[in-house]
Amino acid sequence: MRERLYLYDTTLRDGQQTQGVQFSVADKIQIAQALDLLGVDYIEGGWPGANPTDSDFFAARPQTRATFTAFGMTKRAGRSAANDDVLAAVMNAGTPAVCLVGKTHDFHVTTALGVTLEENVEAIGASVAHMVAQGREALFDAEHFFDGFKANPTYALACLEAAYQAGARWIVLCDTNGGTLPAEVGRIVAEVVARIPGDRLGIHCHDDTGNAVACSLAAVDAGVRQVQGTLNGLGERCGNANLTSLIPTLLLKEPYASRFDTGVARDSLPQMVRISRMLDDILNRVPMRSAPYVGASAFAHKAGLHASAILKDPSTYEHIEPATVGNTRIIPMSNQAGQSNLRARLAEAGLEVPPGDPRLARILDRVKEREDQGFAYDGAQASFEMLARGELGLVPRFFEIERYRVTVERRRNREGRTVSLSEAVVVVRIGSQRVLSVSESLDESGEDRGPVNALSTALAKDLGPYQASIDDMKLVDFKVRITQGGIDAVTRVMIDSEDGQGRRWSTVGVSPNLVDASFMALLDAINWKLIRDGVGPA
Repeated sequence: MRERLYLYDTTLRDGQQTQGVQFSVADKIQIAQALDLLGVDYIEGGWPGANPTDSDFFAARPQTRATFTAFGMTKRAGRSAANDDVLAAVMNAGTPAVCLVGKTHDFHVTTALGVTLEENVEAIGASVAHMVAQGREALFDAEHFFDGFKANPTYALACLEAAYQAGARWIVLCDTNGGTLPAEVGRIVAEVVARIPGDRLGIHCHDDTGNAVACSLAAVDAGVRQVQGTLNGLGERCGNANLTSLIPTLLLKEPYASRFDTGVARDSLPQMVRISRMLDDILNRVPMRSAPYVGASAFAHKAGLHASAILKDPSTYEHIEPATVGNTRIIPMSNQAGQSNLRARLAEAGLEVPPGDPRLARILDRVKEREDQGFAYDGAQASFEMLARGELGLVPRFFEIERYRVTVERRRNREGRTVSLSEAVVVVRIGSQRVLSVSESLDESGEDRGPVNALSTALAKDLGPYQASIDDMKLVDFKVRITQGGIDAVTRVMIDSEDGQGRRWSTVGVSPNLVDASFMALLDAINWKLIRDGVGPA
């Protein structure tokens, strides 16, 4: 029989401690619901009483299959557990499980807490016993355990045994500073398992050496049966063990896949990319392209040799099928591309060109020529498709831009405050009709959103017979890079667009002028959308 391995998510608590991250109550509810749909066993919601958001979240938390857990600290020395107001705030959250953090490193006990070693051990045991007496599932986070064990193993183990004897369901070994390496984690956990059963132990790793996932797996190998982490590896400093990487590894890789059952079902794995990107959207972050399993580049094959082999058998350069985790294979185009990449990429766009067709060489030459000018097609697949279609004579003539103008004005408003106002004028010819569109770039509060936004709004304001197709388009990311310095500076603009069908595509523009480069990318984005929607020219 396979053993049970429990997954504990702390995105809403430890993840919220990431620099620059602040969840609202609505954000926390959305993330909790997604985690529950995925199938994690525990959701740690935060520290009730530590801040208004966490307190409000526990009051409004959704009903979940996962065990909701409140986080707090052990009682303070000199007080009983029943009379400690900080501990009471955590208990009053009413969650079925409570996780209390306590010191296990003698240096921290005497220096940070300023209490005796005996007082700290008593506080751990009394706090856990109080939770158990109140009918709660008790977890003890052994803070700085690995550093503490290396400094004074006898004391570190005494702290764990105090929690164990008091009835803790889980004793979590924390690499709080993130400096312990996998082999060391495995050795120390094995020593702990000799004293405390592995099915009562958890692991909580930080990523300060880039080894949090590896350390977590080493702990599982050594016997722990609960793994803690966060979505996308959020957390203090360099983050926590990344559940977005750990979960697919545990479900798909041996020996874990055949040895363990988790709360996450295999058919839930295709949700991984969606949930990862949902979190990035909440945080207003650009997803990390190189992220294992879920990154946009996780299954991208740029070299011609790789692409040629992928066409014959994807397993030559892919460790799993991309769709297993909700991802997709990409054959990007660049100045390293060969005809294998090219034909594969054209086939993905529905363009079948036979081997040896002279147009293939022309497309490759055009890609290499444009990349010498500063274009980058490996990250702008939609622009590559538009270039290829142009060489193949397959770009419908939807409309023609006769001219455009963008102005930016700074002035004082009636309140005497200096404000800016961007305005764009675009003249488009659709068949025999000329359409002039004017747009100011103002958000709902009246703040200027810049010249590129004004231009985008004006361009998409009135495209006549094509308007219905582009109304659900939105710009989701905008990146600018100067590709050369000095008087020959060239600006590269990359734009990510998205539509109501959930499609996301990237386009590129290059020009010495930032606005002109942006306009070039915007035009590619609109034309690609019209083609993919099957719209015919008016």
